[in-house]
Amino acid sequence: MFFRPIGPRIVAYGVSVILIILTVVIGVALPDFVTFSAAELVTLALVLGATLFGLHGVARSYVEATDSGLTILNGYRKHHVEWSDMKGVAMNAGAPWPTLVTKDDERVMLFAIQGTDGPAAKEALTYIRRRIG
Repeated sequence: MFFRPIGPRIVAYGVSVILIILTVVIGVALPDFVTFSAAELVTLALVLGATLFGLHGVARSYVEATDSGLTILNGYRKHHVEWSDMKGVAMNAGAPWPTLVTKDDERVMLFAIQGTDGPAAKEALTYIRRRIG
């Protein structure tokens, strides 16, 4: 099974497209007497790039359930937890995403399963809880 966030992906990629379009439109619409130095253009590009990098990190998150365990990608950090190493998974009322607890009491957030995704989040939690035992 493969779980990805629905709402956050739409928002992240939608905001990215809007941000790029706005940057281009504003850049083209500026009067000719407005110019930017090389340092200002580099700063603008770095801020835009960092923002797009962060938004992509949120959107690319996933949880993959395999026969051996869960592979979790939160932004740009990947975890693999064997089924036998898991103690449980919890998602309290109002929590944005569930937390996986290992037998070593390590906690791993499952960003790809968003509470705002409603039934899809419940289905993912039910599946993971059944696999844990």
